[in-house]
Amino acid sequence: MPESNGKPVEAGNTINICFHGIGEPRRELEPGEERYWIQRDQFHAMLDELAAWPSVRVSFDDGNLSDVRIGLPGLTARGLSAEFFVLAGRLGTAGSLDEDDVRELQGHGMTIGTHGMHHRSWRGMDKQTTYEEFVAARDRLVEVIQQDIATAACPLGQYDRRALGELRRLGYSAVFTSDRRPARREAWLQPRFSVRRDDTPASLRETVRASHGWPVRIRTEVVGLAKRWR
Repeated sequence: MPESNGKPVEAGNTINICFHGIGEPRRELEPGEERYWIQRDQFHAMLDELAAWPSVRVSFDDGNLSDVRIGLPGLTARGLSAEFFVLAGRLGTAGSLDEDDVRELQGHGMTIGTHGMHHRSWRGMDKQTTYEEFVAARDRLVEVIQQDIATAACPLGQYDRRALGELRRLGYSAVFTSDRRPARREAWLQPRFSVRRDDTPASLRETVRASHGWPVRIRTEVVGLAKRWR
């Protein structure tokens, strides 16, 4: 379990851990995306670690095919659940989930959220782009699972004040970021720690532990505040 100065994680906090791709990519990766692809054995070691944490939420971004082929079996084998943030515009394309895959995740008790339409930054969007990312993408996923989509995750970890305001106006119940700090369990904005290719269970545990120290807390809070007020 992550600790801060020898003390357990603060009451009311939760740790959000985010995975992206697992194993061999089945599509061409975007520049820099390879940092967030991990090996199958590495993923299983991470899940074994997380299964021992008392206050953790797991999520997956991008809607990669590995979500259902590797992620889902790993979760169910350990009695874990997760939230899968799916890119509506990639449904059915090479290396990505298709409609049946998304329904399979849902059928195993996993939550489906939106990651937008086209994996673009949610910073500085015009009106049409905002509609595509926040409304059309959600509608497409609702059509697939026949259930409301209440949560969203920001692609590339990028957002601004206008994007957050629009997400609130549209009734999203929670928005997940990549701001690498603990989250208040009931907060609307949910920062996450993304697992990277060089991470181990020990390094992830240390990253989370260090995030409770004041130097890191101040730095991550300032970064988050700057994003929210752009």
